[in-house]
Amino acid sequence: MGAVCALAVTGAGLTGCSGEDPDAGTNGVGKLPADKIHAKTRTAAETAEAVRLHGTVAAGGSTYTLDMRLKPGGGTGSVAAEGTTFGLLRVGEQLFLKADAGFWSHDGGDAAAAGKLAGKYVKVPQGDPAYKKFSGFTDKDVLLGDLLTLHGTVETDGRHEQAGVRTIRITGDEGSGGSLDVSLEGTPYPLRLVRAGSAGTIGFSDWNKPFALEEPAKDDTLDYGRQLPMS
Repeated sequence: MGAVCALAVTGAGLTGCSGEDPDAGTNGVGKLPADKIHAKTRTAAETAEAVRLHGTVAAGGSTYTLDMRLKPGGGTGSVAAEGTTFGLLRVGEQLFLKADAGFWSHDGGDAAAAGKLAGKYVKVPQGDPAYKKFSGFTDKDVLLGDLLTLHGTVETDGRHEQAGVRTIRITGDEGSGGSLDVSLEGTPYPLRLVRAGSAGTIGFSDWNKPFALEEPAKDDTLDYGRQLPMS
């Protein structure tokens, strides 16, 4: 019966054999309307205790490559943009930025100051423009709230697979408003996002996987005490 069924699927271009339930063994969200799937995956993401984001985001005329681990209390990871890479760490309200001298002396910055800051976790003053610019990359609620938005009419776009996990894909305006792959296994977490307007692609993994988040050692930390040179 299985061979006959497979032949029928191939020959007729069908998605399954008569009587076969495509949602067997799944979490069932594939049976829901697209807007309900979208709401469920957003809720799952919002209530998760941790997540890893990796991919690209275009914003403000720049493209950022992210590899961040986030949870409600802050985040840690790396960001690359404009030929340079820097580390970000936020614990509560305390934001630290770690980069080499080339980053700090970018656009003709003070070479002496850059040498002092290089390789250190530099505490970013909350009133510094850099705090607002970079803290969003470490804020789970802010980042996911923005990224998981689909624009226009939301519809389903078939069954897919991400890293071996079965997904249901939902799209905004037939893909022009972004697309989101939602896990059909276990909790319906978002697994892959293609942003509207070719504004980047993000993968989501390590949902609820614990990771350490603590302030760096004092001898590895520098409080610049005033506006950072890059600002």
